[in-house]
Amino acid sequence: MTLLYIIIIATALVSYKGFSDRLFFEKYKFNVSDVIYRKEYHRLLTAGFLHADWMHLIFNMMTLYFFSPIVLEAFGTIGLLLIYFGSILLGNWFSVYIYKKQGWYSAIGASGGVSGILFAAIAVYPHLELFLFFIPIPIKGYIFGALYFGYSVYMMLNPKQWDNLGHAAHLGGAFFGLAYAIVLLPEVAMGNLQYLGIMSLPLLYLCYELFVKKKIGR
Repeated sequence: MTLLYIIIIATALVSYKGFSDRLFFEKYKFNVSDVIYRKEYHRLLTAGFLHADWMHLIFNMMTLYFFSPIVLEAFGTIGLLLIYFGSILLGNWFSVYIYKKQGWYSAIGASGGVSGILFAAIAVYPHLELFLFFIPIPIKGYIFGALYFGYSVYMMLNPKQWDNLGHAAHLGGAFFGLAYAIVLLPEVAMGNLQYLGIMSLPLLYLCYELFVKKKIGR
């Protein structure tokens, strides 16, 4: 758990710096043009340490704190690091792919990494019960996963002006965590195959939209 505390504290300190230092914030946030044309690849990772405000930061770090013990138990410290930072990187790389025609696109937050941790935990325990703020009853992990993927896919393919969430980063991160768990624990994945299959249906639809219909860069 010491490593987890280090990640949370480091993220909080960097985010706090970014709250008051606009130059620092702009230098390390994720931006498509800066990554593609200026080759500032550090932004793919450093953006995961920045947040828009305290609520954004607290929500992400609380989710990370609650679900990391499951990942630590299943995959160990190295596994936690690989899932968390791998999910941040893949989430932002997926954002580059999706928004490569929109150089202005920017994003911040650890949501990609947190999504990876959450979905690695769900892959191991698909019947894990989650409580959401606006729903008074627990939701099974695989049902939450299906709803999460479905909503994220819909919003990414049908962007709204009022929506400022980085759905591509969320999906990329969640996919990395899910894939990592399946590859490292194939026997667990086979035992939970029906639940993981249900949860992954929106991802199959996303692949159809992206790679068959070529619906990208909207």
